[in-house]
Amino acid sequence: MTDSTYPETPNASACPACDVTPMARRLVARATLDDAPDRGAILLSLPEVHCALCITTVERALDRHPGVNSARVNLTLKRVSVEAEPDVTAEDLIPTLAAVGYTAHEMDPSALSATTTDRQGRELLMRLAVAGFAAMNVMLLSVAVWSGATDATRDLFHWISAAITIPAIAFSGQPFFRSAWSALRHGRLNMDVPITLAILLALGTSLYETAHSGEHAYFDATISLTFFLLAGRYLDHRTRAIARSAAEELAALEVPRADRLVDGREETVDVATLVPGDVILVRPGGRMPVDGVIAEGTSELDRSLLTGETLPVFAEPGQEVSAGEVNLTGPLSVRVTAAGQDSSLHRMADLVAMAESTKNRYTSLADRAAGLYAPGVHILAVVAAVGWYFYTWDVRLALNIAAAVLIITCPCALGLAVPAVTTAASGRLFRKGMLIKDGTALERLAEVDTVAFDKTGTLTLGAPELLDADRIAAEDLALAAGLSGASSHPLSRALAEAAGRLEVSAEKVEDLVEVPGFGTEGRWMGLRVRLGRAAWVGAETGTSTEAWLAVEGQTPVRFTFTDRLRPGAQDAVDGLRAAGLDVWLISGDAEPAVAAFADRLGISNVVSEALPAEKAHRLEALSSDGRRVLMVGDGLNDTAALTAAHASISPATALDAARVASDIVLLGEDIGPIADAVTTARSAVRRIKENFRIATLYNVIAVPIAIAGLATPLAAALAMSASSITVSLNSLRLR
Repeated sequence: MTDSTYPETPNASACPACDVTPMARRLVARATLDDAPDRGAILLSLPEVHCALCITTVERALDRHPGVNSARVNLTLKRVSVEAEPDVTAEDLIPTLAAVGYTAHEMDPSALSATTTDRQGRELLMRLAVAGFAAMNVMLLSVAVWSGATDATRDLFHWISAAITIPAIAFSGQPFFRSAWSALRHGRLNMDVPITLAILLALGTSLYETAHSGEHAYFDATISLTFFLLAGRYLDHRTRAIARSAAEELAALEVPRADRLVDGREETVDVATLVPGDVILVRPGGRMPVDGVIAEGTSELDRSLLTGETLPVFAEPGQEVSAGEVNLTGPLSVRVTAAGQDSSLHRMADLVAMAESTKNRYTSLADRAAGLYAPGVHILAVVAAVGWYFYTWDVRLALNIAAAVLIITCPCALGLAVPAVTTAASGRLFRKGMLIKDGTALERLAEVDTVAFDKTGTLTLGAPELLDADRIAAEDLALAAGLSGASSHPLSRALAEAAGRLEVSAEKVEDLVEVPGFGTEGRWMGLRVRLGRAAWVGAETGTSTEAWLAVEGQTPVRFTFTDRLRPGAQDAVDGLRAAGLDVWLISGDAEPAVAAFADRLGISNVVSEALPAEKAHRLEALSSDGRRVLMVGDGLNDTAALTAAHASISPATALDAARVASDIVLLGEDIGPIADAVTTARSAVRRIKENFRIATLYNVIAVPIAIAGLATPLAAALAMSASSITVSLNSLRLR
């Protein structure tokens, strides 16, 4: 063995921001509401930012960089948008962020069309405010009518009520009108069809009554109904985050530019211009922009986001690489075999897009109820109108009673049945560290009977841990820790952490260098020492995750590692099994590591070495057997499976694309609450069905009263409000 001349690899810095002070809340609020960046800005993904101090650190570091005009961090999306002079590139900024402890990856702004501005929420809130203000004023005018105002005074109050109600309804009721028109245009019914019909018929009969000096008008009931329904619609909207396409997130993570080698020169070009046969240079720390074959160089590749492999893999000439993999230790020259839309990363995005379209076919309980409820309400109103007309030959009376039937049976309680429950359940799960992103997530989560876990980064923290550290000779651990100082390799970091935990001081090793793909070496007490792969130090390769320490002239010492278990992993598996769910482990990691880990947690259904498409196909196979699968994963290799699953969960530390594809995000490291999420979802669905039964019972009592002509506008408004309040109180039992 000869001495190596490879340069040192610097240590990775840790995130300096761990605590959030109350003074930082304004920064957090601002960062979560930023609009999408300008298309001309440099856009960087920052997977490690998580608090207000991170925002300040990143923005200050970038502001100090020459040529940078401004930098704005979006904490929710974990991105930074940088406005800079034309000669400043992303490659210039990434080392600046690495120097303050943050990993950054360039994103392509043109691949992102979604914005984070909550326009729909603001619109609903504005319409709710208008309806509420109008309802208060109309109710005040109605008090005088209910108190006995007659003739000209009653008519004046009715006309004033009409002047307030009609424009307020025209503005506030647009969400219902648009939805109803869309449903009717496509030949179907939804909950907004009877709502719209009730509002329009009530307004029409009220105007007719007012024009003919009638005693009864429905302006107060109509605007109150609109207010209650808008409140339910807004609650429903607030239970989920703004949905963004996971396929777009994946496309944005594709590296937009690459360094092409032409006659020994480097030139930066768009990845879209690369063709098979081109040779590109990928520096240490860079992400592969294309699929290809290594032409020159040795290094190690981090494939964890794509395949789930726990440890870096050795890379040498002739080895195939895929877009999205990260080059760790040495420069590589890669000959392009596929780029752009032909790359494996782009094919994964296509898988996600197809899975998204499948999940969107799910029909919510509210929509299913509307399919039964809406025709029944319309038929009852028509029967009441026709029956009273033939009984009295009075069109005015018949229309009044039809309007009363539609108002008193209007699905206000049904409209609140789902959002009131989901709001209460979302609050309960949020306090346990879970954020619900999708409006139908609870309903789908309650239906699952099988759960599939990814391994690396999901059931584990994706970081190796030294086994039996307290049984290792202190002098061996001290020397290994000394050699680890030259490397940012995961096993080196694990050795350094173990030495620090056991208060073992690292030995001073001279002439430290890192040999990409093999390990680190140096001199200690005049002897050559090495820490790295078994073959490199002259030892026999084992089946476990290991590193070897070799001192010149002595027998090599083995250090064995295991993937660090995520807090709550055992509790989650046990809790899900106790809830009657079948638990699977589907991982891209090697078979020995996956099998050992499954035995450790007591999981009997195991699939190893699964590629991204295979994970999605495995879930489809389970679904075709009649199972409804909950997928829990965190990486790019899990994104298609997360989208294809009946319901999905990802930890907050997951890649952006995985978090966007999932229905629920775990906010902390502990995944124990997953089992509680399933039981809460089942309780929520029971409450929703109870609310439907309450609404049905209310209609069974109220409809005969309305058909009999005994429902005055006041009685209709009070009955409608009573049913809504009852539903809301029943929903609060979840808290």
